[in-house]
Amino acid sequence: MSEPDRLTIDIYSDVVCPWCAIGYGQLTKALDELGGEIEAQVRWRPFELNPDMPPEGEAQEAHLKRKYGRSAEQGAAVRAQMKQIADEAGVSLAYEGEGEAPPAMMWNTRDCHKLLTFALEHAGSEAQTQLKLALFEAHFNRRANMSDRDVLLDIASDVGLHREAAKAALDDPELEARVIAEERQAWDHNITGVPAMIVNGGFLIPGAQSPETYVNVLRRVVKRSGSAS
Repeated sequence: MSEPDRLTIDIYSDVVCPWCAIGYGQLTKALDELGGEIEAQVRWRPFELNPDMPPEGEAQEAHLKRKYGRSAEQGAAVRAQMKQIADEAGVSLAYEGEGEAPPAMMWNTRDCHKLLTFALEHAGSEAQTQLKLALFEAHFNRRANMSDRDVLLDIASDVGLHREAAKAALDDPELEARVIAEERQAWDHNITGVPAMIVNGGFLIPGAQSPETYVNVLRRVVKRSGSAS
């Protein structure tokens, strides 16, 4: 059996972005479909949808109405379409906690990205992905406060990261500067929305695509990379 082709996929995303969770679900399906033909190292890169959001956050419906001018009916239609695509991707965006669901909120996510950068630098890409998925779950399925440092540190600890080291990372100005620098790199790549995946440092896949699209693009990247070598 031949060795798999190996690719690096850098995913610019935010933890409060439903399409980012969906896009990763579709990418995972694509890699499963490839059946070991291609192995991918996934690294998560920071992109803040709402960098000026105050710590207390904003109700999701009011936020989307203010930002995009959507009526309640338009918002409901978008959510229904999103739920259908999420279900197909094997991704749950629904509240799964106990009792009545708290209000859906949008949060400032700078600290989330600092923890994700810390995880990649100190524990590697697989640990970073575990943290990313746990942050998705906390936001969408538990409706946790993603601006609350104690909440974030609990999540980091739950996925095996050292709590005190993670706490120190949140207070590290150099780490925050690296997060901001990576966000600027997104603009250098002409990324204005997420998810956006950069394969092998040079091939951009914008938006949440179907598994079939990811399969085709990844195979094309492998073919091009082989032709260029």
